[in-house]
Amino acid sequence: MKIVADAEKIKTLLNRAVSGAVVKEHLEKALSSGKSLRIKFGIDPTSPDIHLGHSVPLLKLKQFQEMGHKAVLIIGDFTARIGDPTGRTEARKPLAESEIKKNFKNYLSQAGKIINIKKTEIHFNGEWFKKMKAADFYRLAGHMTVQQVLKREDFRKRIESGKDISATEMMYPLFQGYDSVMVKADVEIGGEDQLLNLLAGRKIQRAYGQPEQDILTTWLIEGTDGAKKMSKSYGNYIGIAEKPDIMFGKIMSTPDSLIIKYFKALTLVPDNEIVELEFNMKSGSANPRDVKSRLAFELVKMYHGEKNAEKAEMEFEKVFRKHELPEKMPAVLLEKGSYKMIDLLIKTNLVKSKSEARRLVNEGAVKIGGRPIKDLKINIASDFIVQIGKRRFAKIKIK
Repeated sequence: MKIVADAEKIKTLLNRAVSGAVVKEHLEKALSSGKSLRIKFGIDPTSPDIHLGHSVPLLKLKQFQEMGHKAVLIIGDFTARIGDPTGRTEARKPLAESEIKKNFKNYLSQAGKIINIKKTEIHFNGEWFKKMKAADFYRLAGHMTVQQVLKREDFRKRIESGKDISATEMMYPLFQGYDSVMVKADVEIGGEDQLLNLLAGRKIQRAYGQPEQDILTTWLIEGTDGAKKMSKSYGNYIGIAEKPDIMFGKIMSTPDSLIIKYFKALTLVPDNEIVELEFNMKSGSANPRDVKSRLAFELVKMYHGEKNAEKAEMEFEKVFRKHELPEKMPAVLLEKGSYKMIDLLIKTNLVKSKSEARRLVNEGAVKIGGRPIKDLKINIASDFIVQIGKRRFAKIKIK
């Protein structure tokens, strides 16, 4: 594929949603030269969902790919057993191989919503780590000191709070760096919190006689709470495979302060349009809610197509502006009788646990017939609709 060395595209690639580059001048020169580069991005299947936070580096990988460079995607089936310790306040629970396989089952189809999978070089890092002997691991471990590891802020905080750091966690940056050796990466992409791991890649490549990769770090994206990094652990994520109406609703629930950041980092809307949207909001000529609706439409269109985006927008307008019931909702068949409210919510599959159900009932977030319910028992005599919050509905039908 012919390499595109367009100055404007290179500028966008190196600046939009980018927090830093190492070494930027070297990378810019390489991109302008027309040389074909190998661009690496790795992701550990520690959960089955790829969310919008993951999409930021994946969209950057897409930009490289569209300019003719080779996208190299590494699925960390080996490193997922450890889990990246970056930013963690405690060690992850080790994952079984069966759970890892289950998690990455749909990874490629999800990633394929962003990058061209057919033109992507794909590796599972178990390909090389499972073949390594003890002597190979010793050699790899020799390229990082304990002092370097303990300089990490996340590790330092854990030590100060008396929490353990496993030897495998200390090895994680070396494993990620060795991935770069195995695929001969020219550039590695990662979130800005990944910088120490990415720099380890340069060091390991140098130790193994390879040219050091350049690094491009992308913005971290806050989740729907507007505060913490988007993560399944925090329950504030938006999965790229979520149903169109759910995705639309979640985006509309995010704080207005994230609108422009989401446009820049998560969409393909041109920069000049985003500048205009931002100006219109600041000047008061555009309602942030309408701009956010445009954002939700763009994102649903990216992952589900324009028709589904239009349907999701119409459904949102119906339920949230006109306060009407959604056209589609799950139905649950039950017999007449007395039920504990907690058990009833579990039967509807609207909640994942009894503790969540109990919390929602106590908070008054559960409605029946449009009225908040706080009773812990309910008698079922006829059909009715259960609603939790603004987005979860289920129809109870009598057998």
